Amino acid sequence: MSSPVELVALVRAAHAPPTVAVTALGTVVAASTGRGFAGCVLVAATLLAGQLSIGWSNDVIDAARDVAAGRLDKPIAAGEISKSGVAVAAAVAVALCVPLSLANGWRAGLAHLVVVAGGWAYNLGLKRTAFSWLPYAVSFGALPAFLVLGLPGSPSPPPWVLLAGALLGVGAHFLNVLPDLADDLAAGIRGLPHRIGERAARAAGAVLLAAAAAAVTVGPPGPVPGWAYAGLTAAVVLAAAAALLGRAPGSRAPFLLALLTAAVAVGLLVGRGSSLS
Repeated sequence: MSSPVELVALVRAAHAPPTVAVTALGTVVAASTGRGFAGCVLVAATLLAGQLSIGWSNDVIDAARDVAAGRLDKPIAAGEISKSGVAVAAAVAVALCVPLSLANGWRAGLAHLVVVAGGWAYNLGLKRTAFSWLPYAVSFGALPAFLVLGLPGSPSPPPWVLLAGALLGVGAHFLNVLPDLADDLAAGIRGLPHRIGERAARAAGAVLLAAAAAAVTVGPPGPVPGWAYAGLTAAVVLAAAAALLGRAPGSRAPFLLALLTAAVAVGLLVGRGSSLS
């Protein structure tokens, strides 16, 4: 990149909020399972490379549509950075992602490559279909598998954490597309949230996020501590707020509240981190 403006544009093209959220929350979970500093750095680098590749590929693939729609919030469409520059960055991120993934162990590495493949599959066309939810279910279900399989002995991830990840991902998908529903429909993109409508998408997203928090609360073995029920209540309240607030066109409030709900769910998971291995 030749200027600070282009560097900022490149960060924005990476879809910084979800990229940072997935990387940070995944690293926190890794730390809670007993990984040392070096192991957590490796997890963070692996997740960051994968998420950057997904974010950048999304803006490259959608560049023509964003230009046609006048999406000045998109750096490529706004002329802040070239499409080729973002494409090169995505290619570099993918090239780094593969060896970083496998450095966590081949089982964990394959799980993380499934995470990244799901994101790319969504960008490359599944988002236009009734199966738009599927890459989110697969990728977010595989994400905790990556974190668990990277532990010594590659233990099998418990089914409840895979379910929680899948529910969280699909719920976030329903809420993430809300600001772009009209533009997407005009461009011929008809994922599942578009097909069921804004009201149903909001409700489904909230229910799925709350269900993910419930899975993390009651899934681990042993009695559920009181603080976990308090966390579950907070997650349900945030999920409900995501469904009810931010109805102005283009509002990102539902997705930001979904990220907060995810953070609470991860907090519940971290609080009982030893149950993962």
